[in-house]
Amino acid sequence: MGQTVGLYLHIPFCQKKCDYCDFYSLPNEDERAKQAYAKALAVHLTETAPALTRHTVDTVYFGGGTPPVLGLGPLRTLMDLIRRRLPLAAGAEITLEANPGTVDGKLLKKLRREGFNRLSLGVQSLDDDLLALLGRTHNARQARTAFEEARAAGFGNIGVDLLYGLPGQTEEAWRATLREVVAWGPEHISCYGLKLEEGTPLWRDRAEYVFPDDDAQAEQYLAAVSELEENGYHQYEISNFARPARASRHNMKYWTLAPYIGLGPSACSDFGGRRWSYVRDVKGYVNGVLGGGDILHEMEEIPVEARAAEYLMLRLRTADGVSGNEYVRLYKKNFEPVERALEAQAARGFARSAGDRWRLTPEGFLLSNRIIADILEARAEEA
Repeated sequence: MGQTVGLYLHIPFCQKKCDYCDFYSLPNEDERAKQAYAKALAVHLTETAPALTRHTVDTVYFGGGTPPVLGLGPLRTLMDLIRRRLPLAAGAEITLEANPGTVDGKLLKKLRREGFNRLSLGVQSLDDDLLALLGRTHNARQARTAFEEARAAGFGNIGVDLLYGLPGQTEEAWRATLREVVAWGPEHISCYGLKLEEGTPLWRDRAEYVFPDDDAQAEQYLAAVSELEENGYHQYEISNFARPARASRHNMKYWTLAPYIGLGPSACSDFGGRRWSYVRDVKGYVNGVLGGGDILHEMEEIPVEARAAEYLMLRLRTADGVSGNEYVRLYKKNFEPVERALEAQAARGFARSAGDRWRLTPEGFLLSNRIIADILEARAEEA
């Protein structure tokens, strides 16, 4: 077999759209719509399989939306298709996103038997008032129960997603949440700063709440870095922390420019030197797949120049950072202007080097967008 590839399946349904969410998802769709979508996704998966015969699929990720809302039957059908039609690697990482309240012990045991071996649990907070403010459909008790039941069902690899920078959230309250989640013992913890996305209900009602300012949110981020590091969770990407050897193998494909195929409305792919995405419309996607219509939103070839910039932009999000030798070998570009820009960031405490590699510090991660923009500008000026 040739190169490994990741597979992403977008399940765009949820019980209720959260008040901060800007992802493409639809709440309260009827069963007929879900069945039609599951059929279209299965057809698309079958049509895509021949392109992967010379590869090995070593990660599969069911994301959303909230995938359990699709139903056990369709999820089972899709997993069966993946096993039968794709060159699935032994020991492949197969992740299911879920929210507390959409899974219980019985369902989790069935999902584990179907081959799902990693669970990404959207906890977000353990404060019931904040969960209600965010429009979540679960409470803290349900989050604790979901984690316990996932363990009992045989999930030995569980990730927990959390949000900080929430209205009225103090650093001590945030640390208390981290400490409790650490006590659960998940293999992976993601910590995302709340972003007010224009057009969402939380953005519309933002004047009603007091949000932590930029300095307070930065302190909460650094608190997460220190709390998790002290408890054995290595920061391997700006927002992600894991026990040794438990980093999300699928998500690392995005940050290391490894190939992946995404199926479903709004899903993106990076494969064979091309990047493409599908229409952000469930009905358009279903009608296109089942009726032979066009479901492509956009497609582009990725020139070397763009890949070199993406290497810097994405790798500097990770703890491994960038390598001058690797950059020159892969893209035949001069690393010196990049290194000078990184040296300037190191003088400010935002970057550091070890041998041939450069990485951002936790303080640098806080300013990563600005720093990476400066580095790309310095590189372009001497191109």
